[in-house]
Amino acid sequence: MKNIEMYYHKKVLVLGLAKSGVSAASLLHKLGAFVTVNDQLPFSENPEAQGLLEQGIKVICGSHPTELLDEGFELLVKNPGIPYNNPMVAKAERLNIPVITEVELAYQISEAPIIGITGTNGKTTTTTIIDRMLNEMVAGKSLLAGNIGFPASAVAENATSDQWITMELSSFQLMGVSTFKPKISVITNIYEAHLDYHKTREEYVAAKWNIQKNQTKEDVLVINWDQEELQGLTRKTAARVIPFSTTQRLSEGAYVQNNQLMFNDEVIGSREDILLPGDHNLENILAAIATVKTIGVPNEAIMTVLKTFKGVPHRTQFVTEFNGRKFYNDSKATNILATQSALKGFKQPIVLLAGGLDRGNEFDELMPFLRNVKDVVVFGETADKIARVAKETGTTVHYVKDVEDAVPVAYKASQPGDVILLSPACASWDQYRTFEVRGNAYMRAIRVLTDEVEK
Repeated sequence: MKNIEMYYHKKVLVLGLAKSGVSAASLLHKLGAFVTVNDQLPFSENPEAQGLLEQGIKVICGSHPTELLDEGFELLVKNPGIPYNNPMVAKAERLNIPVITEVELAYQISEAPIIGITGTNGKTTTTTIIDRMLNEMVAGKSLLAGNIGFPASAVAENATSDQWITMELSSFQLMGVSTFKPKISVITNIYEAHLDYHKTREEYVAAKWNIQKNQTKEDVLVINWDQEELQGLTRKTAARVIPFSTTQRLSEGAYVQNNQLMFNDEVIGSREDILLPGDHNLENILAAIATVKTIGVPNEAIMTVLKTFKGVPHRTQFVTEFNGRKFYNDSKATNILATQSALKGFKQPIVLLAGGLDRGNEFDELMPFLRNVKDVVVFGETADKIARVAKETGTTVHYVKDVEDAVPVAYKASQPGDVILLSPACASWDQYRTFEVRGNAYMRAIRVLTDEVEK
């Protein structure tokens, strides 16, 4: 890592732990800062805080006392999930204490150039595909980091100048950057999301657009040319723009022509060879192609990945085929838009498993996408709302308690050749701690089903 001195003997508060907070605190301590960590979880229940204390870092646990900020801190590094209207963050801003997120630290110490990927949908899949394509070209060429589960600062500590850091970035992380500058930035798409955090769509879009704010003409911005809003924003960037499109031929960039994957009029390979289903995944694939071709990844490496990549866990993930039924896990579909994308990806008859946390919205926007759906198995707080929409389209509805109960009911309702798809269109928190827990429960239930049927 770069040996920077900007934090030496500076007093820094790290607000909120989790993986990124632990990494930020440890890094700042190594850089010579006087670090205090403040986390809401009590110390006795907080192994992360206990570990930091053993390193000689000051920890304050159990609450967020705003009077702590009167101790002369010069910087606050906050967990991305903590909103800016949090009393601690709001007071720091009133005191003119700079507030950043951990990805800013990662950029400042990284010897490796960064590929930053953001967007409303498709971030994780696009990030993973880019990483695999780079590593298919040269093993160890790419290191995953960021919102994908690997703290950016920890990855940056060990990255070398001949590697790339392939970093997934949320709008929460991007709100807290000042000098952060990826060599290549990617925006998969922008839709309305996270308004409980950002309050307005304008604020949300501005946060995403931060990914390119420090880029120059020497840097690259890969962007979705099928969205007019993003086309318009490109007039405000200094970066070199490389577009991708699933709907039109481009003079430069990645697109599809005559069922061939193209980049700058060069045939990369056949769309028929892609293992990952769905038009939304085609969008992610083209974004990845546009990115790695600027780095010089050969077509053979690109197509090797596309012929074998089954998907990221919980994101239209192929689970298994059993008695002619294909099971897919799309538990990450925590909103209507994501479920619409999943449903568009299949031409076969579908048995859909849906439901979860009630955020007060209705599900009428799903109606046009239920044409191939023969049965809907509903559960959770939103069961009645989704059932109403399904019934209005003439789709058969089955009520169950949860995902585990949904699997045998879905199987019984299906026929050989059908797709059984978990794509809930809702968050999981009414019944499951995370969408990952929900998806894992679904896959366990599939294993139980197949074992019982085969007995």
